[in-house]
Amino acid sequence: MGFEMNFMAFISAILVVFYFASANSQSVVAPTPTPTPAPAPAPEHVNLTDLLSVAGPFQTFLGYLQSTKVIETFQNQANNTDEGITLFVPKDEAFASLKKPSISNLTQDQLKSLCLFHALPHYYKLADFTNLSRQSPIPTFAGGQYSLNFTDNSGTVHVDSGWTKTKVISAVRATDPVAVYETDKVLLPEAIFGTDIPPTPAPAPAPVPDTAPVADSPSEKEGSESSSPNSSPSSSHSIVNSGKLSQLALAFVGAMLMFL
Repeated sequence: MGFEMNFMAFISAILVVFYFASANSQSVVAPTPTPTPAPAPAPEHVNLTDLLSVAGPFQTFLGYLQSTKVIETFQNQANNTDEGITLFVPKDEAFASLKKPSISNLTQDQLKSLCLFHALPHYYKLADFTNLSRQSPIPTFAGGQYSLNFTDNSGTVHVDSGWTKTKVISAVRATDPVAVYETDKVLLPEAIFGTDIPPTPAPAPAPVPDTAPVADSPSEKEGSESSSPNSSPSSSHSIVNSGKLSQLALAFVGAMLMFL
């Protein structure tokens, strides 16, 4: 009997130990793992060829970018660097209006420099041009003497290339890493075309209005008629005098004949 009681007490002690051990193991809270920060989103890939093809009338400029392979340089800058790119894109009408100088006379290297001259190797939103106007001139992709001057006039961005003075008409795209701004003129650099800028043509003279001939006044007609030789008083008076003299001469001759 005593052995059974001791055995039961031993079993009870073991059960109590397991109970408290199980309770302690459930009360211990596992540490929460620290979440790994999500990676920063990669910049949006921009296809410049597609953008210029559908964004506006930029086919002429796009054709020059492709023929000189400058489009590849711009594409790499846009998607494979942290700086981004800013493009100034002339409309097709801007190229069509060029008369002197002519882009068709440029060499392939000059045409490539002209294309590179239309881009800055950094992304600039419109608000950034206020500071750029204080830092002008700003170097372009063409490097060297190929720089642009900017003026921010009450939110309107003006661009001066030396030969060309134009302004930003609209923002085709202004999202990092690519900014594309439309201009109404082609940016012609002095490094290619020199400093002999042709003067602005004078405005055409105003047409002279057609005037109807003034009709002769009645007084002028009367004056011209009165001055006619046939109606001259002096000529009629002389005719009368010559008739009287003829009559006197005939009378004198007749009297002489009577006395003879």
